[in-house]
Amino acid sequence: MQENNKKYDAIVIGSGISGGWAAKELCEKGLKVLVLERGRDIQHGVDYLGEHAPPWKIPFANKADRKRDVDDYPIQSQCYAFDAATKAFFTKDSETPYQQDGDKPYHWIRANGVGGRSLIWGRQTYRWSEFDFKANTVDGHGCEWPIAYDDLKDWYSYVEKFVGISGAKEGLPELPDSEFLPAMDMYALEKTIKGRLNKYMPEVTMTMGRTAILTENHNGRAACHYCGPCPRGCSTGSYFSSQSSTLPAARATGNLELRPNSVVEKLIYDSSSNRVTAVQIIDANSKERLSFSADLVFLCASTLASTQILLNSKSEQFPNGLANSSGTLGRYLMDHFKMQHVAVFADNLDHYYKGFRPTGTYIPRFKNLPGKEQTDYLRGFGLQADPVRPDWRFHFNQKGFGKSLKDNLRKPAPYWVWVLGAFGECLPNANNRVELDESKRDEFGIPQIKVSMSFGENEHQMAEDIIKSSDKIFKAAGAVYIETTEKLSVPGSSIHEMGTARMGKDPKTSVLNAWNQSHDVPNLFVTDGACMASSSCVNPSLTYMALTARACDYAVSQWQQGNI
Repeated sequence: MQENNKKYDAIVIGSGISGGWAAKELCEKGLKVLVLERGRDIQHGVDYLGEHAPPWKIPFANKADRKRDVDDYPIQSQCYAFDAATKAFFTKDSETPYQQDGDKPYHWIRANGVGGRSLIWGRQTYRWSEFDFKANTVDGHGCEWPIAYDDLKDWYSYVEKFVGISGAKEGLPELPDSEFLPAMDMYALEKTIKGRLNKYMPEVTMTMGRTAILTENHNGRAACHYCGPCPRGCSTGSYFSSQSSTLPAARATGNLELRPNSVVEKLIYDSSSNRVTAVQIIDANSKERLSFSADLVFLCASTLASTQILLNSKSEQFPNGLANSSGTLGRYLMDHFKMQHVAVFADNLDHYYKGFRPTGTYIPRFKNLPGKEQTDYLRGFGLQADPVRPDWRFHFNQKGFGKSLKDNLRKPAPYWVWVLGAFGECLPNANNRVELDESKRDEFGIPQIKVSMSFGENEHQMAEDIIKSSDKIFKAAGAVYIETTEKLSVPGSSIHEMGTARMGKDPKTSVLNAWNQSHDVPNLFVTDGACMASSSCVNPSLTYMALTARACDYAVSQWQQGNI
């Protein structure tokens, strides 16, 4: 193994949402930072394959191509953002397999390149509430969070001002307001539905989706122009990604070194100093093993990948994985379960809307809260909604060419479909876990992970109520046809995996302290989804950003004082 003689102040593993923020914060505080990314280099505005491209330049997926995608990307191809123009952003399942537990399928959606999943995420951006951070303590499921909303609210504001989030203030304690840019406008049908819900179902709040997409120029990035294919990339930087925002900020300091094609194999631990002294990688191209050293290590590879690295970093002191004196590393895996319901409306058929608005509306959790309806299950769910013209989005079969085609598209819709997508909270459960399968290794010789996760009785009870609640909302909104499903999503497919290296007050029951710092190894920090002690029901990325910025501030302060 070749050792690099250059020592860095900090190493960040991963370049996605958490890794990008760690790079930005550490570089701006004056540290020399190495970012290790296992995927290929992707240049913002250059390597995006389908943005603004005419149809004839987008690779056509014929029957043979689609079969190859199913063979090579059996899991990734089920992601909403996967298509012929974006598949290069995804990890090829056939080359990087993982193990699943018998009849418990798990969909691990993975990105393959600089920027990680920040290039393909849905950009829904919500704060957690005080109720979310207290939930484990109140109902006894999961360990007590070592922080509360007040510990994070200023960091939420800090990252929001940089990111740029469009949305509307609602004054709801269960969904705290952010630092907002102007909200996007609702379509005519949505305004009609909102008015009816205000009248017939006032316990429900319908607001515009809070979205990390700019509605006005912000921090050198241009406002969104509603072109539509967001997962194909955004050369204007209108949607937030590591590529458009945090990595350029880190690079501008002159303190960043970015190394793609660097597959992290393990962290090297020194028992005499009780520190991680090096990060061992395998060069994805040459297969050469290399080692890099730093005073601080931020692990931001994504929930399962970070845990895989820790589990594989065994030593005499930590035979079951680095920083795992508690035995909880790999346990308490969570993901939101999702369900989708649709209704048909005959309203506002003569209203044409311009552009492809890159977000929908949101109905925040409205049950099991103070002063709200109480149920037999714990926690709650939120609803993300979107109106669809089937003749545009599902069956583009309009006749005509040029002017006649445009005229046909402007004709009144035959009907509107309103889609409600529910995200339900998943309780922490020690039996939902990830571990190493030493008998099966990847192309680099690293043990594959084995995932075992299923949704429990509480989630299934919640799902039954989601069906009833969606039906009630559709009827109050004036739907003429309703279709609901009883099927819960496959774990992992919401792409909100959390847990496995959770924060907590007690080192005996958790991996990380209140600062995302390992209880066992003081120069090791984990700030991606692995750190979460519960899952809430809202999209978690904003919380990862705030936790990362806060952890970097603490780590640098402690490092400068000689405590790390």
